[in-house]
Amino acid sequence: MIWWCKARAVPAVTAALVGTFLLGLLVGDGELPVPALRGQAGHFLVAHVVTLLPAVVLLHGLGRGDLRTELVAGRFLRGLDVALALTVAAAGAVLGALAFAAGQGGLSLVLGRNTAGYLGLALLLHPLLGHRPAAAAIAVTPLLCSAAGWHPDGRPEPWAWPLHPADSPYALAAVALTILAGTGFALLRRHPAVELRVLA
Repeated sequence: MIWWCKARAVPAVTAALVGTFLLGLLVGDGELPVPALRGQAGHFLVAHVVTLLPAVVLLHGLGRGDLRTELVAGRFLRGLDVALALTVAAAGAVLGALAFAAGQGGLSLVLGRNTAGYLGLALLLHPLLGHRPAAAAIAVTPLLCSAAGWHPDGRPEPWAWPLHPADSPYALAAVALTILAGTGFALLRRHPAVELRVLA
């Protein structure tokens, strides 16, 4: 277990989560200028970007392991990886709720929700793309949402969940589905190319 914690950079993931909330609450409603590809440009907060950090650091940890060794390990390491992602997502939700209860406003809930959503994307994309392309794809997500996710009347599109306010049912449903899909995919998807190399 100590080896797994070191390989997955668990302290770094924890630090990234805490840093995300500290930085997100510190910058508050600070905005970034992103041109709109369709509709009109809306509010794109710095907080929409910083919530990427835990997912990117998690993907870095997932890419540090030796897949050949992990495939024949006694422990179900894929389950531990999913448990780590879900624990960080749950911790983010708790931090967001505590910050909201302390009077930090709806932004704290958005930080927790978006952090969980990006972690779900990490679980979903890592088996498909590998850790580096998955991190790049996740990093592009908020920029794509900001550039193409605004309705002409100024509201965020239902699919652009990172842009939605804290009370948006669309964003909450999208994040929940992403986490469920990512969990199932990460647990069930096999790595045939790696398995062939192990058997060779």
